[in-house]
Amino acid sequence: MADKLNSKIPDGPLAEKWTKHKSEIHLVSPNNKRKLEIIVVGTGLGGASAAASLGELGYNVKVFCISDSPRRAHSIAAQGGINAAKNYQNDNDSIYRLFYDTIKGGDYRSREANVYRLAEVSAAIIDQCVAQGVPFAREYGGYLANRSFGGVQVSRTFYARGQTGQQLLLGAYAALNRQIAAGTVKSYPRYEMLDLVLINGEAKGIIARNLVTGQLERFGAHAVVIATGGYGNAYFLSTNAMNSNGSAAVQCYKKGAYFANPCFAQIHPTCIPVHGDQQCKLTLMSESLRNDGRIWVPKKMEDVLKLRKHEIKPSQIPEEDRDYYLERRYPAFGNLVPRDVASRAAKERCDAGFGVNETGKAVFLDFSEAINRLGHQRVAERYGNLFDMYEKITNSSPWEEPMMIYPAIHYTMGGIWVDYDLQTTIPGLYAIGEANFSDHGGNRLGASALMQGLADGYFILPVTIGDYLSKKFSEPKTDVNTPEFAEAEKAVQARIDRLFAVNGTEPVDAIHKQLGHIMWEYVGMARDEQGLKKALVEIDELQKKFYETVKVTGSQYEFNQELEKALRLEDFFEIGKLMANDALHRKESCGGHFRVESQTEEGEAKRDDKNFMYVAAWEYKGEGQKPELHKEPLNYEFIEVKTRNYKD
Repeated sequence: MADKLNSKIPDGPLAEKWTKHKSEIHLVSPNNKRKLEIIVVGTGLGGASAAASLGELGYNVKVFCISDSPRRAHSIAAQGGINAAKNYQNDNDSIYRLFYDTIKGGDYRSREANVYRLAEVSAAIIDQCVAQGVPFAREYGGYLANRSFGGVQVSRTFYARGQTGQQLLLGAYAALNRQIAAGTVKSYPRYEMLDLVLINGEAKGIIARNLVTGQLERFGAHAVVIATGGYGNAYFLSTNAMNSNGSAAVQCYKKGAYFANPCFAQIHPTCIPVHGDQQCKLTLMSESLRNDGRIWVPKKMEDVLKLRKHEIKPSQIPEEDRDYYLERRYPAFGNLVPRDVASRAAKERCDAGFGVNETGKAVFLDFSEAINRLGHQRVAERYGNLFDMYEKITNSSPWEEPMMIYPAIHYTMGGIWVDYDLQTTIPGLYAIGEANFSDHGGNRLGASALMQGLADGYFILPVTIGDYLSKKFSEPKTDVNTPEFAEAEKAVQARIDRLFAVNGTEPVDAIHKQLGHIMWEYVGMARDEQGLKKALVEIDELQKKFYETVKVTGSQYEFNQELEKALRLEDFFEIGKLMANDALHRKESCGGHFRVESQTEEGEAKRDDKNFMYVAAWEYKGEGQKPELHKEPLNYEFIEVKTRNYKD
């Protein structure tokens, strides 16, 4: 393991770093690639594209999917689009503008070199996906269409109606299946990684559980790639798929991989509000809706009260009595401010008593002006499937009345720390997509997650991993019958035995829901020192209660979702404490992290660049021990660091 954080950022001008780095990377010849094995854990956009690309290059790849098919990965739920700097609209977009918008949107807490590389390869992603048959929307003349998204003033978002993630995933899935058929990739559906195996300090394999039979199995390789997404389900209620979890990342963290910026969690502003005590998931309404939808609450409290009692409809409130608060507060960007800004503004209005539903936790997203301006058909072409989904869930038509929305946990910018090569602090272990601490800093701009996942999988990892593997092709295949594999399997079995041995009375979900309440209450949209300290105490107490009262039904050697959930909840406890510790130490407001003690007179986030302009990377020190903080300074050579301004 590395003694210190070394980002390995190349020297030279910003626009030349990636080209220079590629020219200096060691290569692996085609004949030698056939001698090397790579494990890829996760089959969302990042994992599927990486496995397909590595297989195409000639490596022997084992890819592990938690579901029965990669088509069920959470990437499918990304609706709005994918960013790329192609300037199709001729609105003066460029690689630099995409780079700058991403740095600014992330509140100046990401690496310059990584973000510029992301912007640089973005155009190639679109070409790759078009070649795969992804049905991007097109203008009348046949050119690919673009729309705008939050945090930018240009149109650079490519989209396939409200199904962009699904269509991109189908493209990656097709590429992956081609390599499975060719024999370069072997697929393991319904397998979950439960431990990382190190030999002489290097990643050499995993212990995985067959989710159908319950058997623990050993898998060896010359390198391991983690592509398992984020950890938003620590909050229980989120927009993530219910199977999404942070377990693979936590197991890597416990083996020595540093975990970076865990407190940077994104609250998405356009989600359908909570509507019951028994709800287990929240539904995202695409960011793209803010292109034509206007967000508002009533100006008069009497109108708010009438709405809650269903005495009037929103459409009956006259224009002059509506507070379009984003347009009022941020005139330059209006409804297209970044997600963190829009979410906090909605919370502020609801906290002030202007929430429009029975719970007081909702604002309006209104399309009446767009329908009048563009016509029914044009709006239907853009958002028809999203309107249908909203109506099916809420029994209310956006054609007739505004949508009701409220912020919810969506994406996590924190994750496993990686260097410029996407390698972690463990040699041979790589992390891509949302699983790493990413290129998004403190806040991710809309339509950038798909961009990062495919950039990592198609264009970056297949190049950089070769530098490590160029020194490994003479090594034999990893022997899974070593003491290291036996020890790791024994440790996993001990975890499972411990859970069954409790034999308590409380279901896993009931305890997870309690954790989610703690996280949302104290580590949610607004955080303070007292609340974060309380969260750490309560999480510890809840974890102790978990090992005393949890009831895991069934047995190990069968399809057992209760066992799956219990193992993941163990890891969510660890994630919750990591997030709270990180949020407690970062005494500034920045991106998705808002400390109540650090805000302007107008209630805006107040950064502390002097003391906190760094990546916070946490090292695991053992069960019950506080993790150790390591700092990677962020040095901005090519841009001027400013206070984010979306007002003018």
